Amino acid sequence: MTTVTNTTSSPSHSTFKVTQPKTPGLGVQLLTAGCAACVADLFTFPLDTAKVRLQIQGEAGASAAYRGIIGTIRTISSEEGVRSLYNGLVPGLQRQMAFSAVRIGAYETVRDFYQQATGISSGIGLMFVRISAGVTTGTLAILSAQPTDVVKIRMQAERGGGTKRYSGVFNAYATIAREEGLRGGLYRGTFPNIARNSIINVGEIVVYDAVKEAFINRGIMKDGVPCHFTSAVIAGFTATLLASPVDVVKTRFMNSPEGTYRGAIHCATETAKREGMMAFYRGFNASFTRLVSWNICLWLTYEQFKTIVKKHY
Repeated sequence: MTTVTNTTSSPSHSTFKVTQPKTPGLGVQLLTAGCAACVADLFTFPLDTAKVRLQIQGEAGASAAYRGIIGTIRTISSEEGVRSLYNGLVPGLQRQMAFSAVRIGAYETVRDFYQQATGISSGIGLMFVRISAGVTTGTLAILSAQPTDVVKIRMQAERGGGTKRYSGVFNAYATIAREEGLRGGLYRGTFPNIARNSIINVGEIVVYDAVKEAFINRGIMKDGVPCHFTSAVIAGFTATLLASPVDVVKTRFMNSPEGTYRGAIHCATETAKREGMMAFYRGFNASFTRLVSWNICLWLTYEQFKTIVKKHY
């Protein structure tokens, strides 16, 4: 947003001076983060599809059809075609523009607000401020993007060549809303999704923020691509380790037909009873590969976008 200043030198003569704001506003920050997340999704979406297929494998006693992330991608490509790896891409990009825009783009604003409100600027207190900001933006992001997540997972889970549940993206939104309602359909799994994405937000954004700052302040690395790359890898690994169990429950619950589970807790207990605790780390390698790759693409792109935006302002 630009501001216009009216400078009057005489009653009959006025000059107008247009001044550019010194920093980008929240809207620009949200758009920058959303665009960076979409770029990351375009590069890593097949890994996400493989992760979803591995996570739902074993439900209701189904036999294992996929072996590892490379094997899963190869099987999907050979049996269903390469396009199946990108099933759900459209709602995936819609999700990033609604979800990552908020959780990443608003993070610094919320963090700075909490810092000013508490007066904390260093030490362990600052880490709690960062975690609080990550949980806040993660929760707000899910509330705005939950329906896109449900549709994305449903479409990723569909196998090519079989009977399609939905004819397209908008048909999926309409069908789920009509047949399952908002609460039981498009907002199914909201609470496990909030838990999962709050954890991921802490693992990705907070860890990235803290690690990058530590590298720069201690003189280990300069603020540049190598620093951003290393911080992104650490953030991706941390997020995968923390969020995998919740991610498996969220994926299965969202993909399940209505009535299969009474809720996320029932989904978790049934999964543990039938398949054991290791089921909660099903698809871990795929999740790790996907999240680390996604974080590298995201943060390298986002940092470059931020540099371009800051130069403009």
